[in-house]
Amino acid sequence: MKTKLHMARKDDLPKLTGMVEAFHAEHGIVQDEETRLAALLPLLEGSPLGVVYIIGPRNAPVGYVAISFGWSIEMGGIDGFIDEIWIRPAVRDKGMGGEALSALIPALRDAGVKGLHLEVDRESPADGFYERLGFERRDRYCLMTADLRRSKP
Repeated sequence: MKTKLHMARKDDLPKLTGMVEAFHAEHGIVQDEETRLAALLPLLEGSPLGVVYIIGPRNAPVGYVAISFGWSIEMGGIDGFIDEIWIRPAVRDKGMGGEALSALIPALRDAGVKGLHLEVDRESPADGFYERLGFERRDRYCLMTADLRRSKP
């Protein structure tokens, strides 16, 4: 693999927050700096609930992938959810995201993760990319979300 993958650490925070801000801007996600830091810091400090990987050289990263962990009775154990994956626009379509995920997926499997999920726009041109990595649409299912920051019971 030519593309390097590094588990993000606290000292990666300045570069990582810039990339997360860029991802959010591209996707219309509004998030203040305090919330962003509160979401990222536990992952960089070793929380068992998730991990962030820097894609590319640590001193000049080209992207990142964030994975959160949960438990699935259906899958028979730990499952993961690719929460965010982003590659700098200037270097997209050069295979770096695919190389990073191609290395990450077997590593997660070896670590005991039974299933890996992601959310993708139904109109996304990335469908073929994810299918080549082994992801399949589950036509009977759709992701539903209750935003507990705003929802009332």
